[in-house]
Amino acid sequence: METGTKPQPHKHLGCAFPTRQAWWSGMLVVGRMDTFSTKSLALQAQKKLLGKMASKATVAVFIDDASGEVLDELYRATKEFTRSRKEAQRMVKNLVKVAVKLGVLLRGGQLGGEELALLQRFRQGARRLAMTAVSFHQVDFTFDRRVLAAGLHECRDLLHQAVGAHLTAKSHGRINHVFGHLADCDFLAALYGPTEPYRSHLRRICEGLTRMLDEDSI
Repeated sequence: METGTKPQPHKHLGCAFPTRQAWWSGMLVVGRMDTFSTKSLALQAQKKLLGKMASKATVAVFIDDASGEVLDELYRATKEFTRSRKEAQRMVKNLVKVAVKLGVLLRGGQLGGEELALLQRFRQGARRLAMTAVSFHQVDFTFDRRVLAAGLHECRDLLHQAVGAHLTAKSHGRINHVFGHLADCDFLAALYGPTEPYRSHLRRICEGLTRMLDEDSI
């Protein structure tokens, strides 16, 4: 080395190794990316809505542990499929906002008889859909994305009818966005495909759905 020449960073395949500070900064960014929590999001949405749609006495968590775990896995699978953390968060945020608003409407007794009957049909359809999703995971060569997509579209339509004018056009748009993604046949094919990380995401989703079915929370 010539006198006065500054040492150059060691390079591998044309790229300089990151400094220790840069490495830690990168690890912190990764850590922040993995801290998305459906339950935390639900609590935030609940606090914002209660002042507008219900009294403080109706405070409750509308996303329980099992459903929170399912939504967290859906978030991870969506992020993998779309290659977009922002899009995955948007989908789950829309789903949580609709769920919380629906819970507030129910607790406030704001739905009429016909609307409650439609909501009961929605719940029955969602339960059948969950059972079908779990069955497709457990029994080889039974998966049919068209069946799941059709069931999701039916649930979407029933939910639109049940909440009707109680929700804004923006909220109805959120419903369309959520069900549109979940019923995307390419997404369903990837989720039920043989490769990782989708296999692990689906296994944990179905474990959560089974728990919800056992607890009669879906």
